[in-house]
Amino acid sequence: MKGAIPPDPIELVALDPTRNIRRRYSISASFDLFGMIIVETRWGRIGAAGQTQCHAFADRAAADRHIAAILRRRGTAERRIGIVYRPVERSGA
Repeated sequence: MKGAIPPDPIELVALDPTRNIRRRYSISASFDLFGMIIVETRWGRIGAAGQTQCHAFADRAAADRHIAAILRRRGTAERRIGIVYRPVERSGA
């Protein structure tokens, strides 16, 4: 696993001020000391502590499948909550 690169961080928001919806969802990946890929998912209302969930994967393919499943679920947000999650543009170099 040495030299492997974890997936890039993903940040999503769902905003609808008229309905008081301000949600965030972020997915980040890193390596632990044993070479496992740790996928950390954070979600909740913008400005609140929210919730966190971590999963460990032995290989990049398994981590990618987990991330794809999360993104599929976020993709149904318009049908479920009436607003689409949009990616947050990252600034900086």
